[in-house]
Amino acid sequence: MSFHWVTVSPDVQNTIAYLQKKIANIMDGELVGFYIHGSLAMGGFNPGTSDIDIVAVTDKAIKLETKRRLAKLFLKCSANPYPIEISFLNKGQLKEWQHPCQFDFHYSEFWRDRYENDLNSGTGEWINDDIKTDADLAAHITILNNRGICIGGRPITEVFPPVPRSDYISSIVSDFKDCIANIEEDPIYCTLNMIRVYWYLKEGVISSKREAGQWGVVNLPSDLRETVEKVNESYYSKSDKYHFTRDELLPVRDYFSDQVQKLLL
Repeated sequence: MSFHWVTVSPDVQNTIAYLQKKIANIMDGELVGFYIHGSLAMGGFNPGTSDIDIVAVTDKAIKLETKRRLAKLFLKCSANPYPIEISFLNKGQLKEWQHPCQFDFHYSEFWRDRYENDLNSGTGEWINDDIKTDADLAAHITILNNRGICIGGRPITEVFPPVPRSDYISSIVSDFKDCIANIEEDPIYCTLNMIRVYWYLKEGVISSKREAGQWGVVNLPSDLRETVEKVNESYYSKSDKYHFTRDELLPVRDYFSDQVQKLLL
């Protein structure tokens, strides 16, 4: 079963409220706004599999010691039980849009071991003041502008700039190419994400993975629908009862690869 912010369990809402309070305390008056995007904002949040996707905006650039305090917070709170993916941007980075967008700090479970090593050894290999950019922010901010939710602070329309369609497409197509390469390793995520990209390029719809899967069952060629139905069921239930064979995944990959290439011409 999947949920939206307004229907999700109090446990998830309490986690968000706790994070917002802790981050506000760490930022000491510098927090401009706290926003959710992704499945929790669009109505496809699965408590067993989904990340909590957040963007936080600050008034000024974040100092190094503050980054280390944030890292400690997320190492404690993320995957306990919900994985957290969060990006911190300051107002200056949003004033004039550029792609890829700069950011001050990012956390996801991918960074756990690296941040733990930096904190335990007192090094700054990963937590530092280097200028960092992330092409994914074009997608995150587009989703925020269209379907995001402001949990606290200034409204989305006052904080985030419009993202050119070309930058959004650049961002999602990069992920699409990864899915083309990795569909056999991660058939559920890759199939649903390929549908999302195809649907956007075809009809301009910004969708969750849940919505994309539902659309795919109805609108894709009949020979792909059984596989998409299996993907949907696996995504909803976190079930291992379905096995995906190479013979069924490669036609899915090839179909979307061909269709998306045509739409990008």
